[in-house]
Amino acid sequence: MTFADVHLYPGKEQAEFVALNSTDSNSLKKLFESAETEYVLLAEQSQGLSFKPDGLFRLQQVACDIRAGMVYTNYLEIRDGQYQAHPLNPCQLGSVRDDFDFGACCLIRREAAIKVLADCSENYRYAGFYDLRLRLSEHFPIVHLEEYLYCLQTGDVEDSEKAHFAYVDPKNRGYQLEMEAVCTAHLKRIGAWLAPGAEPVELNEGDFPTEATVIIPVRNRARTIADAVQSALKQQCSFDFNLIVVDNHSTDGTGEILKNLAATDKRLTVIKPESKLLNIGGCWNLAVKHPLCGRFAVQLDSDDIYSGPHTLERIVEAFYREQAAMVIGSYRICDFELNTLPPGLIDHREWTEENGRNNALRINGLGAPRAFFTPILRSNLLPDTSYGEDYAVCLRISRRWKVARVYEELYLCRRWEGNTDAQPDLKSLNANNAYKDKIRSLEIMARQAL
Repeated sequence: MTFADVHLYPGKEQAEFVALNSTDSNSLKKLFESAETEYVLLAEQSQGLSFKPDGLFRLQQVACDIRAGMVYTNYLEIRDGQYQAHPLNPCQLGSVRDDFDFGACCLIRREAAIKVLADCSENYRYAGFYDLRLRLSEHFPIVHLEEYLYCLQTGDVEDSEKAHFAYVDPKNRGYQLEMEAVCTAHLKRIGAWLAPGAEPVELNEGDFPTEATVIIPVRNRARTIADAVQSALKQQCSFDFNLIVVDNHSTDGTGEILKNLAATDKRLTVIKPESKLLNIGGCWNLAVKHPLCGRFAVQLDSDDIYSGPHTLERIVEAFYREQAAMVIGSYRICDFELNTLPPGLIDHREWTEENGRNNALRINGLGAPRAFFTPILRSNLLPDTSYGEDYAVCLRISRRWKVARVYEELYLCRRWEGNTDAQPDLKSLNANNAYKDKIRSLEIMARQAL
């Protein structure tokens, strides 16, 4: 297979190639105003990028046919002389992450860009392209072609863990504030922005068997489940608490370990779903509806542990201090032996009481451990998935009720070869991102409906 260099086609549907060396708003405005073609091909780099024969023409053809604001396409990576398919996700209403992957280049209609940028009075230093593509999406189609029209010579693979948590790195604070401002302005323009003033809740309603319940869904975690359970049972609290573990039909000895642990501590209840079709969200729903579930339902994953004996106490204190429907703590990423791994503490200080529930649509998660006022969670159940189920319910609850944060370490998130989300392949990563974008789409529509 051979690839031609990027080239222009004669006629009305021409495209000008521009390497995107700057992402500030003023540079982008000048770029489109000075362009002499109907379309501009913005590329992250010119070196190593080449289109297949008629590939650029195909982009222009689609853009012209439907008057798209932007068109982007799948591509082929060349790594060590080998061609590898690199599919991309379709851009949807909820694709408001500032790191949404459009590939190495995209074709933008000059007239559309000039029109939407005319309303932009800010000169964003970092967020110019992010602002442009959100503005385009408000007025014009953003089209993804599931065709492989160009090839990209790639170098070292970016550290996915580092990239995933870039928004919590203090060194990126200026960048993140710009991205937040752009996203917030976009939500206001499309009628999905939430004003400050989430509702507090009355926490004393109802009778519960305990003040707090730790919930652990588990399947085949014989190596880690005892550590998780014991870290919960070792909590030192001024109130009664218990533990519900939902054993989702484990086959590796996890059930026997749980049976032995339950025999030594009556605070531990192990339940097994009747259905074999449940995912993590369904197991959570089963536990939170259980009659032994306490006033507050507190998360603990089956391969993680609480970082100390006072985690539950601090979470419950935060509920009453803030009159919150949900409390989210901070966690440290570590290896199996609890040695800290980069980026270390994930405390989500980007959350603010004024704008946290809007900015939550831009970022990829809200933190851990998560805890919920049980009556509210029972009326806002988790989707039955094993990825994004917690993000979905957190967005839903934050739409109306107050969220409290604990910024000190409460939780140890262990990275090891058994993690289901450890270094996912591209297909899994795309599927996960597409699902979270769908969650955001549904949430944006719900907020617009308000």
